[in-house]
Amino acid sequence: MNSRTYAGIPKEYAALETSKIVLIPVPYDGTSTFQKGADKGPEAFLHASENMELYDIETQTEVYKQGIHLTDAITENSSPEAMVASVHKKTKELILRNKFVTVFGGEHSISIGTIRAFNECFDDLTVLHIDAHADLRKEYEGTTCNHACAVYEASQTVNLVQVGIRSMDVAETTVMDKDRTWFAHDMATDEYWMDNVLEALGDNVFITFDLDALDPSIMPSTGTPEPGGLLWYETLDFLKQVFEEKNVVGFDIVELMPREEDKSSDFLAAKLYYKMLSYKFAGEDTDEEFESNFSEKENSISKFKDNNNDQ
Repeated sequence: MNSRTYAGIPKEYAALETSKIVLIPVPYDGTSTFQKGADKGPEAFLHASENMELYDIETQTEVYKQGIHLTDAITENSSPEAMVASVHKKTKELILRNKFVTVFGGEHSISIGTIRAFNECFDDLTVLHIDAHADLRKEYEGTTCNHACAVYEASQTVNLVQVGIRSMDVAETTVMDKDRTWFAHDMATDEYWMDNVLEALGDNVFITFDLDALDPSIMPSTGTPEPGGLLWYETLDFLKQVFEEKNVVGFDIVELMPREEDKSSDFLAAKLYYKMLSYKFAGEDTDEEFESNFSEKENSISKFKDNNNDQ
């Protein structure tokens, strides 16, 4: 059993039974093809979180008081398929316990499991994919569970909206829905891109955030950095609007590849995670409010209950 708590918060805010939020670390780097090290991302993220101030100035909240339970890490690495299955099982189990489930990778192949779980538990799901890379290959290097295939399954099963894309293989153009894709070079000159993305999202949104969506000037510690990415405040502005206008049902963050000589990326990842939670739970102060919010805002509650009854 894991005795460590997220960000070193007091144990009274970290118990699974009373926490609204669950954090699953997945230190997996089995399919990356350039720089290795994303398996060290969760530990670097957790270490930075332990050295981060827990009062969010913008929302004037301390979101950790909603309860954040840190699970044991998912360490299955016998095969990409086994890892995806393990992530899927654990994520779904915690969704069905009425938790706001978050996952920190690891490389992007972990998201195949998280997206699959959320899609099974929420009707009319939109996956908001924020990334430098399209990740739309059906199969890569002998497996459908490669990081290059991270959102292929989503493209076939949910409303997939892609933001920040600036690197892809020509074969992926046959899969991509360009009407629901925002390329970085277009975003740079389009002052309305945030509004347009919001219009493309459904009510229930799962966010998968690859840190290489951010510009290497602020996020150098990732496996495949691409020039021309998102900057800090525009990213927060966009995410805040998504959380305010849509029902974000969960999220994952992937592809932190920590480097000994530079800790700034670790702290950015830690801050990004905490900001996303702060936006989600701003204005929610009590367990009663959370339960009421969950019941009223989840349009997919019937499907949620059906899945729960099947367990």
